Amino acid sequence: MATQYQNLSEYNPDTMPAKEIVSTQQYAIAVADWNSEVTHALLQGAIDALIDNGVKKENINVVHVPGTFELTYAAKEFISQKSDKKSKKYSGIIVLGCVIQGDTPHFDYVCQGVTYGISKLNAKKNGCPVIFGVLTTNTLQQALDRAGGIHGNKGIEAAITAIKMANIIW
Repeated sequence: MATQYQNLSEYNPDTMPAKEIVSTQQYAIAVADWNSEVTHALLQGAIDALIDNGVKKENINVVHVPGTFELTYAAKEFISQKSDKKSKKYSGIIVLGCVIQGDTPHFDYVCQGVTYGISKLNAKKNGCPVIFGVLTTNTLQQALDRAGGIHGNKGIEAAITAIKMANIIW
C-alpha cells in the first residue's frame, strides 16, 4: 500500500527468489481496460518487474478485460488452464485494475465484488496465488500517483508479490 512512508516500487532484490528458478515459471496478468491510462501503466510496471527478476517474456500471458469487475473471471480461467507438462500452468496470476470514486455507489459494488472474488480464489486449494493489483482511489490523480507517479507503481508491487508468493517453500 502506498503511503508517504512506502513507495510501491521499492523492494529489496536480495529477498527475491533465484532468477534460475523464476526463469522456468509462467505468470498470467489480467488487466482491466477501464481507466486504461492508469491500468496500462500498471501493466507495463508488472511486466518490467517480472522480466527484471528473471521471468522470460514468452512466459508472461496477458489478457485484457473490459473492467475491474471482470478480473475475477479472468483469474478463474487462468487457474483452470493446464499445460501438458504440469498440473498447473501458472506459478502466479496478477490482476490489475483501477476504480475511481464517483458520485454513485457503483464504486463500492465493484470494489467489494472484485475483492471478494479474488479473496475467494485465493482461499481455494488451487496451487496458484492470485495477486490483487487493483487501485481504489478517490481521484484520477491519486491513481496516476500509484501508476508510475510519486508513489511508484502498484504493478511492480504486484509482480514482486506474485514471484514471492509463487516461490514460498513450506
